[in-house]
Amino acid sequence: MRWSSATIGGVGVLGVAGCGLSDDDTETEPDPLLAQAASARQDAATARALTALDPGLAGALGVIADERTAHADALDSEVARMAGITTDPTASGTSTTTAPAGGAPPTVEQLRESLVRSQRTSAGLARTLTGYRAGLLASISAACGVQTEVLL
Repeated sequence: MRWSSATIGGVGVLGVAGCGLSDDDTETEPDPLLAQAASARQDAATARALTALDPGLAGALGVIADERTAHADALDSEVARMAGITTDPTASGTSTTTAPAGGAPPTVEQLRESLVRSQRTSAGLARTLTGYRAGLLASISAACGVQTEVLL
């Protein structure tokens, strides 16, 4: 009887130990919305930089910068919500926009290409998600389409 008890106990220990060894560790994979937020912030920074370089498009570029900043903020809020981080709605926004990388000044064509890329990746990601996240990304995709086709 002791031998069978030890065998059953050993199998139980292995079964419990094996529960933690799964390939589905979602904590190790970054939230896919993080890359979308970074892209939105980069687009906003590029649009702001272009405002000084092309005053004729300043109005449209300002709208793009503001909308892409709002997209980044909404994406960051959703990432925080899913992570269980609560934010104070009365706190002032501490969003930072990074300057466009590289030595050469950005061009309107580069911004257009980035917005088209953002439109496609947001739409593609929206198809893989559900609920609010899918709707948020679909809305961002539509806005990027309007920005490239109407504003630029």
